[in-house]
Amino acid sequence: MKKLYLLGCGKTTKAIAKTFGINEIYDDKEIKDNNLICQHTSKFPIELNENDFLVPTPAIPPYHEIVKKFGENIYSEYDLFALNNKMPYSIWISGTNGKTTTTSMITHLLADRGAVSGGNIGVPLGELSQNANIWVLETSSFNLHYSNIASPNFYVLLPITDDHASWHGSFEEYEKSKLKPLKTLREGEVAIVPEQYSHIDTDGYVIGYRDIDDLAKRFDLDINKIKFKGKFLLNSLLALATVKVLFDEVDYEKINSFIKAPHRQEEIIDQSGRIWINDSKATNPDSTLAFIEGFDKNKKLLLILGGEDKNADWNQMFKIFTELNIKIFSIGKSMNKVSELANKYNIYYIDAMNMKNAIDLMSKEHDGINTVAVLSPASASFDQFKSYEDRGSQFREYIKNLKLN
Repeated sequence: MKKLYLLGCGKTTKAIAKTFGINEIYDDKEIKDNNLICQHTSKFPIELNENDFLVPTPAIPPYHEIVKKFGENIYSEYDLFALNNKMPYSIWISGTNGKTTTTSMITHLLADRGAVSGGNIGVPLGELSQNANIWVLETSSFNLHYSNIASPNFYVLLPITDDHASWHGSFEEYEKSKLKPLKTLREGEVAIVPEQYSHIDTDGYVIGYRDIDDLAKRFDLDINKIKFKGKFLLNSLLALATVKVLFDEVDYEKINSFIKAPHRQEEIIDQSGRIWINDSKATNPDSTLAFIEGFDKNKKLLLILGGEDKNADWNQMFKIFTELNIKIFSIGKSMNKVSELANKYNIYYIDAMNMKNAIDLMSKEHDGINTVAVLSPASASFDQFKSYEDRGSQFREYIKNLKLN
């Protein structure tokens, strides 16, 4: 008899277990959670039936020993819901940076049409209402790698840059995962993608864009009517374009009423009235550079950098740093990487070790007028924090508790 195995005791697999009536998951840690048992992976069955299949939590890489045991019998979370006809009309959003904001903006614009958001945004599919008219799903490269059956009805792709090379094995494999949905689109389904990918063979209708100005021109959108700037302007335009394609409407007032989520260039004011910027969601170099694009170059940048760097190439980021008045406060596992590159490009840095030390050191130099103090780490958070949200929340709390100078 065909059996479903779940690997990784996370939010995704716990929601699947609840939806499909499964009472055990295999994990590197043995946990009991009410009626759900997370068995240690050492207890995983040695013998499998040829039709047995596995759904891993998206963070588990394809080179995991248990994943390799199943060969092609791997389903993603998306596949499982699609196979069981539990996925409504779905809009998938992927790319390297800006997925969460774009997903949230599209959901905001379509809320009165019964849209809900989930996926990598933090809500697993097993917790989404199957009675919703539209699922707006932030879709990671991890989930796309494992997805071979599910397909979006509408695909929005932000630019693809170097990220998650250690998980995928190479940038080419990472990019390949991001492009998979284009090949499964059916006639009448739509994708909005960076122009270099618009030539990919598909049965769907693909609209390419070169940049922000080109995107606005293609969809006849007025940039001057949108309050968001910088990287958030691209998110806004993609959200408006999606709704225009689907329902032939553009609502500038509604997009301008969208409130950005925490940890994305979030301003925090300390007891001395100084502004600190929480950009913890910047988990790769391009995200950090997106902040720098809108940064006042006349000021000195005090930057907390580092964490799990995911083997990304930081050379271009450091080349841009050479054009700035910058001082880096490095934290986490990538401190050696920061040290090596800072010496290579002659950039001043301090090994701060951890967040609290970094903030204490920065506070001595941050005058609130001539300096900008920022957490934009260009790294994942898992070396010292539970998540980027946890990292940003701790940053916020440290700032609020700073003593007056």
